[in-house]
Amino acid sequence: MNKKELVEQVAERSGLSKNKAELVVNTFMHQTQDSLSMGNALQLIGFGTFSVTDRAARKGRNPQTGQEIHIPACKMPQFKPGNKLKEAIK
Repeated sequence: MNKKELVEQVAERSGLSKNKAELVVNTFMHQTQDSLSMGNALQLIGFGTFSVTDRAARKGRNPQTGQEIHIPACKMPQFKPGNKLKEAIK
């Protein structure tokens, strides 16, 4: 499913117009991004938790040349699914 299909599903299930459903989806995405960029987690009970984790610096290898390279430390977004989401997938 892509964003367009998600907007259509939200509009259909909620009875909103596609424009309003797109606004809802965009607002959720922007708010999630803003929350994570400030270092805050976003917890949706039953669905899951979006958070930020630190990745340590490490060594990697260029597969084309075999040359060893340094990969710097960085922050990465992470999603941990909730129990209801896990059960829905089984």
